[in-house]
This record gives sequence, C-alpha cells and structure tokens, in this order.
Amino acid sequence: MIKQKHILIIRLSAMGDVAMLVPVIYAFAKAYPETKITFLSKPFFKPLIETLPNVQFFGAETALKHKGISGLWKLSRSLKKLGITHLADTHNVLRSKILRAFLALPAATIDKGRAEKKALTQSENKVFKPLKTTIQRYVQVFAELGFTGIQPEVLPKPVSTETVLQFTKLDAKRWIGIAPYAAHQGKEYPEKQMREVIVGLDANPDVRLFLFGAPSERERLERLALDCDTATIVAGALQFADEINQIAQLDTMLSMDSGNGHIAAMFGIPTVTLWGVTHPYAGFAPFKQETRCLVSDREQYPAIPTSIYGNKIPEGYEGVMQTIAPAFVVKNVLAATGPV
Repeated sequence: MIKQKHILIIRLSAMGDVAMLVPVIYAFAKAYPETKITFLSKPFFKPLIETLPNVQFFGAETALKHKGISGLWKLSRSLKKLGITHLADTHNVLRSKILRAFLALPAATIDKGRAEKKALTQSENKVFKPLKTTIQRYVQVFAELGFTGIQPEVLPKPVSTETVLQFTKLDAKRWIGIAPYAAHQGKEYPEKQMREVIVGLDANPDVRLFLFGAPSERERLERLALDCDTATIVAGALQFADEINQIAQLDTMLSMDSGNGHIAAMFGIPTVTLWGVTHPYAGFAPFKQETRCLVSDREQYPAIPTSIYGNKIPEGYEGVMQTIAPAFVVKNVLAATGPV
C-alpha cells in the first residue's frame, strides 16, 4: 500500500512572509487534494492559515517549550508522530535547518537569492533589476519536491463574522483600509504626509476609512484621524482573526511595505503600497499588486533600495518618502477603490 503523502511547510515568521505564502498553499491544496498539509509557524499566525482547505496548523512555541536545541528536538518528535513524508522549508533559518536535520525527510529549501539581493541593495555597483518574487521562490520549493504546476491564487472573500458586523455596522460606502506603520522607520510614510492623505480621503463622503495597526499604536492613529468624520480605528478593537476578516471586506487597502498589505492582497483586495528605502524589485510586492506600488524618487535618492528590510537608512535618506506626494497617494487610492 502506498503511503499517503504528507507535507510539512515551515515558515516561522514574519507576518507578511506568511501572508505571501497563503496564495501558494491555497493553490497547492487545490492542485493536490490527496496530499495532507501541515503548516508550522508561530501560534499567532494561525488565523492566517486555519481557513485553508486540507491544511492543519501546528504551532511552534519557540520562546517556550520549543526553545533551543532541546526544544526543537521535542518539536521534531511531535511532528514525527503526524506521519510527515516531505518537508518544504520556506524559511531557511537556523531553526528550520535544525528541524530538517532532526526529521531527516525528503526536503526542499527556499533559495532566498541572497547574492542577488546584496547586489540590488549595495550602494556602489548596484545591479538595479527586478528579482524573482518571494511567491515564485515559494512555488519553486514545492516544485523541487515534485509538486509542479502550482498557480498561486487569491482566497475567496469570507463571510463577515458577527464581531466584524457589529463593529463595522455595514453601510453602502466604499471601505478603505489604511495601515500607516511598519517594523522599520525606513518603510514608514511621514506622519505629516499621512495625515494629509487621511484628510484628503476623508473629504470624500462616499468612502469610509479603517485604520489598522498594533494596539500600542492606537493613540498615534487617533492623532492621525483627528476630526475625520469617516475614520474608524481598528487597532486594539478586534482580535487578529476578526481583523483579518475585516481586511477581507475592504474595497481598497493603503499600506506600507508591511504585513497588512500582504493580508489584503491574499484576498485580492486592491492594495496600494508606499515604498521608502526598500523597493518592490526585491520581490516583496503584495501578490498581484505590483502596479500599485508607489516608490520614492530614485533620481533624487539613487541608493534605493538601501536594504531588503528597511532597517538601513543612509545619511541624507531620512526623508525619501517625502518625494511621494500626499495628493498622488490619494489619487491612486481612490482610483483603486472605484465608484460607489
């Protein structure tokens, strides 16, 4: 009797990277319905995965019981019991390498293209050209395991949860989500300009704004939305699963080069992104939203991209995103949103 194939997919972080993987797993599950799928990641990311068909989630508690070598050994023993036959390492970090060694299964590993990305971000002799996208790199991992022909696709729009229905109080307006923050300052649009964008969008009576962020950012968001009649602060008001559901109901998302944009894109929401010292050429544009990436002026700041993650801001590059005019952002968001 042929043993049923059971693939373990590893991606421990970060939120945007997990969200970019979702359209690939969704397509994989549809193309290979006879293959069992287990997704290994941090427990916080479970709501991103749990609605996918034929996919079970396994939480890696790397700060607690799965911490260190001994913790990873315990994790590998728990995973062994699931009957896994193949391993897709879409992260390729020290933890996942140790797990691969412990599990000793047929495996494929993501090629992150480190040399190409170094050439793209170096200040001298920069090789400025679009690289393979992260989603293409994910697909290649599965292909190396023999699972070919995967065509990533967006998820269907879910029904609003009761919590989201009560929070949003459904109306006939066009819903625009705004996620103005990112993990690094080099990827954040200046607050003064973002305030102009929000005021400009708020002037349209046919739209309603939803501002996303971490609970700790709620006070900053309230300042951005001060006296804006159409703005609702989502940060801290919903649990993560309901926040994902709320994003899926949007007509448009405005985001930085950050996780919320990728969550919107995995549902096919028109997503406008703003880019500072990073650049979509590195392969991290939201899925099928490459034409809606608004980048900072490279003629004025030719060293862009200065890093992959936005954590390196050369002297004199602190104001790169000021080259993206607020009126231009408003115009692109409204164009993506369409008429009521």
